[in-house]
Amino acid sequence: MTQWSALRAGVSIVALATSVVLTVPRLGYSQTEGMERRGDRREDRQDARDTRREGRDSARDAKEECRDAGGNRVDCRQEKRDTKQDARDAARDVKTND
Repeated sequence: MTQWSALRAGVSIVALATSVVLTVPRLGYSQTEGMERRGDRREDRQDARDTRREGRDSARDAKEECRDAGGNRVDCRQEKRDTKQDARDAARDVKTND
């Protein structure tokens, strides 16, 4: 083998090795933690939404019971508002405590 042939073969081997190294996909872990945090926030939002929904249902029931018991309209409405506000506070606690 002549000197030029050996040089060409060496350059070809180096070029081939470099192209293989550059085309191999790199392992990435940075997205996994972000995906977990997003999933946790999504679950927290869903839990808070469910809490508010349950609060609305129980507020309707409380107002209806108050009216059936003969309570006056203003007091029943205030009871419903208080129940809904308690549910909102509980939903905020669900989102911030996790």
